[in-house]
Amino acid sequence: MQWVLVFVLPAVVFGVFSMLPPPSPPPRWRVRLGRLVERCTEPARAAIERRRRPPVPDPFEVLRLQTRLGVVADQVRALESDAHVYAKAHRLQATRAAYDDLLGEACRLAGVQPVPEARRSEGERLREEVELASRGWSW
Repeated sequence: MQWVLVFVLPAVVFGVFSMLPPPSPPPRWRVRLGRLVERCTEPARAAIERRRRPPVPDPFEVLRLQTRLGVVADQVRALESDAHVYAKAHRLQATRAAYDDLLGEACRLAGVQPVPEARRSEGERLREEVELASRGWSW
């Protein structure tokens, strides 16, 4: 029965006070307290805003990454088309792993949800490439 008093009584009291009309001008102490609270919470509010907004990537970093993606994609295509490459499977695996790492980094910069550190399948690779292309990336 005591829990009813603990939860219901304060709710009723504060409900009654909230229905009362406010005084015309607020008291000076309340204005000062409001300003003090505003001043104290402003740095915290600004920090929350900074954490909420993702940082804008450096355009030169994006351009460098696009260039590297293009070079590695050309290497993958050249390896796939050449039939007389020594250790072709090993080289293709290494080059695709490098391409996947660059693709993951590009996805993080562009705000696309990348696949975890596991190997990407062809379908997932295509989805990420299409997402990047829809956001203006080209390589």
